[in-house]
Amino acid sequence: MALESFGNKDTRSGFGEGLRLLGETNPEVVALCADLTGSLKMDAFQKNHPDRFFQIGIAEANMMGIAAGMTIGGKIPFTGTFANFSTSRVYDQIRQSIAYSRKNVKICASHAGLTLGEDGATHQVLEDIGMMRMLPNMTVVVPADYTQTLQATLAIAAWDGPVYLRFGRPSVPIFTPDDAVFQIGKADVLIQGTDVTLIACGHMVWKALEAQEQLAEKGISAEVINMHTIKPLDIEAILSSVAKTGCVVTAEEHMMNGGLGDAVAQVLAKNSPAPQEFVAVNDTFGESGTPNELLKKYHLETVDIVLAAERALARKNA
Repeated sequence: MALESFGNKDTRSGFGEGLRLLGETNPEVVALCADLTGSLKMDAFQKNHPDRFFQIGIAEANMMGIAAGMTIGGKIPFTGTFANFSTSRVYDQIRQSIAYSRKNVKICASHAGLTLGEDGATHQVLEDIGMMRMLPNMTVVVPADYTQTLQATLAIAAWDGPVYLRFGRPSVPIFTPDDAVFQIGKADVLIQGTDVTLIACGHMVWKALEAQEQLAEKGISAEVINMHTIKPLDIEAILSSVAKTGCVVTAEEHMMNGGLGDAVAQVLAKNSPAPQEFVAVNDTFGESGTPNELLKKYHLETVDIVLAAERALARKNA
């Protein structure tokens, strides 16, 4: 099938629009930001609901503690800052005050992964999915495009418990229809296939769709799954697909250790072992560069998914 997109837009803007809509429909939603209102696209919520917006400043740990406290009064706090500052800088506060206590805080994290770009390794968090999925009670959502990020933002407001929502800075193709149903914990099978399963999250989903087309030109039938929820993971979707294809490739803009690939490997090891190849950053920090330069250097391009699929097929057929 020919790939179809509805233009390009950054996923952080999907979060901003979702938050704006929540401001109109849910009076319990409040927003907290750590001095990055424009970068998180929280401007509209701030303008429309100044009494429900709290600018905490560069004090991310304090922001998490305040958000946890707000839930006691029935509020639904959405915190906003870069993914690195949303996790690494405040992990103790999240663990102790939010996850352990199962507080209804929505931790919304932009500028994740290598595609943050020129700000370099200190800001390009590649460990955050692993850190957050290891926390008991934490839900982890990594939507693929603008529309799905908007839908996910609305969905997590109705989800009872702490959530980590991960999105990004660059403009990427929009391929999720406006009327698509977003369900936390339920993967989207975008393309049916029989030879190899491609499971991706975030910005890598579009690249998996591109890889599917290139594999089809080689006579290889690839199934593409958008695994937008890393925890709770859609185990049924994984096992059902791999039962057909017999091998799998996972693709993520994250460290190979601890992320989507690890989660899928655990499912396969427990239930139905099968050859798996990983498209992810291999145990290294990033560096300064444009998003495209970094994706190429760290082997997170469409061609890398194609090559990984061919390796998985060779192992299956060996």
